[in-house]
Amino acid sequence: MKKILLIATGGTIASVEDGCGLAPALTGEELTAFVPQLGDLCELGFVQLVNIDSTNMRPADWMRIRAAIVDAYDAYDGFVVLHGTDTMAYTAAALSYLIQNSPKPIVLTGSQQPMASPFTDAKLNLYQSVLFAADDRSCDVSVVFGGAVVAGTRARKQRTMSFNAFMSVNFPQIALIRNDRIVRAGAPATCAGAGGAPIVYDRLNERVFVLKLTPEMNPSIFDLLKSDYDAIILETFGIGGIPDYGDYRRAIFGWVDSGRTLVVTTQVPEEGCDLGVYEVGRAYADHCGILKGADMTTEALVAKTMWALGQTSDPDEVKKLFYRVVNHDRMMVG
Repeated sequence: MKKILLIATGGTIASVEDGCGLAPALTGEELTAFVPQLGDLCELGFVQLVNIDSTNMRPADWMRIRAAIVDAYDAYDGFVVLHGTDTMAYTAAALSYLIQNSPKPIVLTGSQQPMASPFTDAKLNLYQSVLFAADDRSCDVSVVFGGAVVAGTRARKQRTMSFNAFMSVNFPQIALIRNDRIVRAGAPATCAGAGGAPIVYDRLNERVFVLKLTPEMNPSIFDLLKSDYDAIILETFGIGGIPDYGDYRRAIFGWVDSGRTLVVTTQVPEEGCDLGVYEVGRAYADHCGILKGADMTTEALVAKTMWALGQTSDPDEVKKLFYRVVNHDRMMVG
């Protein structure tokens, strides 16, 4: 029987009503007591790292989850991280970069309703996550939620209340789970590190800011951000539109030419960014210091930029790391 490590961090799945709103309180072991069928799937181990609302999840907590997995990697066959839904996509992406090409599955899950709720989705999500983590064909980092298995770099929370809360952005789902049956499309999944050890990293640069363009936004914001941030993820209009008015070109080129990192993406949820299509974006398309987010999610761009800058400050090396495909995070080159 396989051994799966359950790493509990809190979230809605562990929450109870304390008179001031839902707050995490139950431990991982207490949560599994609600799903006795887990005993038929595997042998479970437990780590209670924190018990927080995922609104309070930060890069330092990502590193703690990473350390728990790395420290126990040889002793377990897979890992399930119980996590709040609001920032789960960020954590899944971060773990994808911190623990790359893992031949053992690292699964994140949670719920929209607390485990003790009479109408909860927590029981099935927990069961199916352990089921997937214990499957011989599973590997790398993924989110299992509402019967869907999504690559860790492609997950996004799309709904605030419905049980099918997560979608896979610009990439097919890895699998579907129907009750206790895993349905995979196409050939069985394989990992680059299958049969070996994952590639692990232990540094992030947290000085990354997401800036969403809005009509009449003052481009002086780029200068204001220089004291606190090393990188900006710029969410443009449409497929890559940046206004001609104001002083955007000076501000953007000044940011990049100062040695800081700029990643350009779109605020449109699906299909990605291409700066070369319209005149309002083409001026930025060929600047060697501007990185193109293409069809990546903003959550993955934040985590990947933190990871890349955590490894090096050399712009050429940052560029190489940024464009390396990790856990299906990008299909488009630019």
